[in-house]
Amino acid sequence: MVAEKTSTKNISVTLRVWRQAGPNTTGHFVDYPAKDLNPNMSFLEMLDVVNDELERKGEDPVAFAHDCREGICGTCSLVINGKPHGPNKAIASCQTYMRSFKDGETIVVEPFRAKPFPVVKDLITDRSAFDKIQQAGGFISVRTGAPCDANAIPITKEVADLAMDAAQCIGCGACVAACKNASAMLFVSAKVSQLGLLPQGQPERDTRVLNMVATMDSLGFGNCTNQYECSAACPKTVSHDFIARLNRDYLKASFRSSFRPVSAAAGGGA
Repeated sequence: MVAEKTSTKNISVTLRVWRQAGPNTTGHFVDYPAKDLNPNMSFLEMLDVVNDELERKGEDPVAFAHDCREGICGTCSLVINGKPHGPNKAIASCQTYMRSFKDGETIVVEPFRAKPFPVVKDLITDRSAFDKIQQAGGFISVRTGAPCDANAIPITKEVADLAMDAAQCIGCGACVAACKNASAMLFVSAKVSQLGLLPQGQPERDTRVLNMVATMDSLGFGNCTNQYECSAACPKTVSHDFIARLNRDYLKASFRSSFRPVSAAAGGGA
């Protein structure tokens, strides 16, 4: 990621924000002027400024989700000018700065749109569907006990690095918002691969992939058509190569489960 240059000249923009009072109401866009902004403030800080002005006027502030504001938690899920997390690559909405926009520009801000991510209010969506997928198989059953030596279980650097690449996924949902089919394959493949690559994840390897994919399908996520918008929008640049790994694991697990109960399926190799 290339660092952005700082700027000293203040800018003014027009925000075209999606306002929706609740999940069962009709939403619409509303324009708000945002004037004399420090270009080095983050996008969320700019929304704070706009909300302060709305509250002073006695109006309802724009609801948006946030937590760490450091690009770690994945809570700040906004579609900015048609792109999940905004115009820059490999950063979350909270790491997008106003210097990325031109003075006088109209910025369209929407929630992540997908059937499994219903709007709660304004820019906040319910992404608990990801939690349900994770709960279906994103765990291991081995006893952890006391901390063991770092080299007690030999793992090659190549495998360790690949598992860490998958573990970078913060579950923000940008992959779903970017996909025309609202597919969650990148998220699921990252979570499946993260554990399936390591020795500790082998006992549940087959049941994990079968249960997580089944849960994903039951929640209404679409199919993957390999256009790779998911990895392009991912703030952590999780590779779409993990989707191929997921498909391979799913095929193997499906084959093995046809000969024995899924609950007794043993893990395969990496």
